[in-house]
Amino acid sequence: MNGFEEIEAVAPIDLLRRAGARVVLASLGPESTVIGRCNLALLAETTLAVAAQQPYDLIFLPGGPGVKHLRADARVVPLVQAQVAAGRLVAAICAAPLVLHDAGLLAGRRYTAFPATEDELPHILHDQRVVEDGPLLTSRGAGTALDLGYAMVARLFTPAKAEELRRQICA
Repeated sequence: MNGFEEIEAVAPIDLLRRAGARVVLASLGPESTVIGRCNLALLAETTLAVAAQQPYDLIFLPGGPGVKHLRADARVVPLVQAQVAAGRLVAAICAAPLVLHDAGLLAGRRYTAFPATEDELPHILHDQRVVEDGPLLTSRGAGTALDLGYAMVARLFTPAKAEELRRQICA
């Protein structure tokens, strides 16, 4: 999605790939290049239409002003609902937990998000950098992107693998 927050997308993607995960970047539309809020261009490997045809262990929604595009795309809410219904993971950072809210997935769950989303997400855990509740992982913003990446690695692989990555990058 155009308008993604670069740190929030790239840091977790990098950690997942270092851990050995197969990461597929999908664009909402037909374009293969997506532009972040600070004009960093990323090359998407596929489109959401194609990617949604197969299951993934984890779906990750980056934040930033582009979250409005995720919220406006009628395919995204059913996709994350199906992911959770199948017992698979969904991670969202910054404003992206709004998509989980739209999908009805935050009711009765613990979560965090960017403080500016509090009007729609009144139960943000402000003192938590990453919150894990069942299949959902949420995080606050760019400054917590590495934390979320480690949490995703720990859930997909092992906590030891996440610690190994911390040591490798001197975190």
